[in-house]
Amino acid sequence: MTTSKFIWMNGEMIPWENATVHVMAHALHYGSSVFEGLRCYDTPNGPAIFRLSAHTRRLYDSAKLYRFEIPYEAAEIEQACIEAIRQNDLTNAYIRPLVFLGAGSLGVVPNADVPVDVMVAAIEWGAYLGEEGINEGIDVCISSWQRTTSAALPVLAKAGGHYLNAQLIGGEARRHGYVEGISVTARGTVSEGSAENLFVVQDGKILTPPLTASILSGITRDSVMTLARQLGYEITETELPRELLYIADEVFLTGTAAEVTPVRSIDQIKIGNGSRGPITEALQSAFFGLFNGQTKDQWNWLTRV
Repeated sequence: MTTSKFIWMNGEMIPWENATVHVMAHALHYGSSVFEGLRCYDTPNGPAIFRLSAHTRRLYDSAKLYRFEIPYEAAEIEQACIEAIRQNDLTNAYIRPLVFLGAGSLGVVPNADVPVDVMVAAIEWGAYLGEEGINEGIDVCISSWQRTTSAALPVLAKAGGHYLNAQLIGGEARRHGYVEGISVTARGTVSEGSAENLFVVQDGKILTPPLTASILSGITRDSVMTLARQLGYEITETELPRELLYIADEVFLTGTAAEVTPVRSIDQIKIGNGSRGPITEALQSAFFGLFNGQTKDQWNWLTRV
């Protein structure tokens, strides 16, 4: 991981090396944290953060689901994201806001006086699933681990503890030589990748699992759906049987880190012709066009730094 000079922590910008946490922090023991991931892009008009307000809203929604009271207004968090880019002299960067329970209680249910700490970091970070994968596609597998359901955890929350499930899914895939793993629900229908939403293209139509398939309500997912409709494609949110993935014309993954990444094989079965498909490529062009000026930002998704 690359580092930067400063991190915003509990209301002030401090040197990277000073942003420390006590080993008795509740979040370290029990995963009691919520977070976001945002990207800043170097656009023709200067650095701009993609969908800052949507990510901030989801951060507060996640905290609400776990009954955390964030001790800052949303505008302060958004300004901290902007300052993390400015003061670290970054242009293309990944931004990580994190809200977590600090030291003060060892009980699983934290005491009311356990502090809620907040930090915002920004670092340089390239393509999450590899630059080559963006153009040529990646090889994935269906994981033996099921996605956690809303019967056990509030799946719509982007919470730290939830990502132990993601580690199992992604780690299993990498140990077997794949780039990523795809999870299924308890019903056997398709859910998502370890940290990405999933789309299928079949006969010119785009399909994607609904929120009831134990998926995170992805902001890049929502953006790609909006762009797809703008381009005239039909999108349906529907439960997908696992076997549909193998006979799909195209499959791609979306996420802040993954952006828009094509899938070229699943469980060693070639998807389509085994390379990036035309609809995936069109959506990539529209998505990345937001940052190079080729796609008009008619939704005001970009916040200038």
